Amino acid sequence: MRKILIAAAIATAVALGCLNTEVVSAQNKSKGAKMEKPKSLYSRLGGKKAITAVVDEFVNNCAADTRINKFFMDTAKDKKRLGKFKNNLVNQICQASGGPCKYTGKDMKTAHKGMGVSGADFDALVEDLVKALDKFNVGATEKGELLGALGPLKSDIVEK
Repeated sequence: MRKILIAAAIATAVALGCLNTEVVSAQNKSKGAKMEKPKSLYSRLGGKKAITAVVDEFVNNCAADTRINKFFMDTAKDKKRLGKFKNNLVNQICQASGGPCKYTGKDMKTAHKGMGVSGADFDALVEDLVKALDKFNVGATEKGELLGALGPLKSDIVEK
């Protein structure tokens, strides 16, 4: 049931974001306004500094989450490895949201191979990300767009 609710929330947020863009576009056309290029998700999230803050909170949430923290224990013990992990997450979200960053880490299938990540583990991870986004008052539209951009990675991450 939780999976259905999460999927419905993501779909609703994405649909509302698209609807809002269409309404604003129609209003601008009717007013004869010069069409401006919509801001990228990256810009609306607040850029790299804001993404970095969300990633730091997200990683803290995962570390405290007994459902999934076992996947991060070895990384958390090594400051250099943890720094690289966070940097990869920032770059991945930055790139996925239309920012100037380039994700240079492993592809998701390779990075998660043999870890035994389940659907429930992935859902817990999404909950921890949503909790971090909520802490920084990320809007529903932006949250839905980001989750929509990252959601397709599930098939490469979940093994069971």
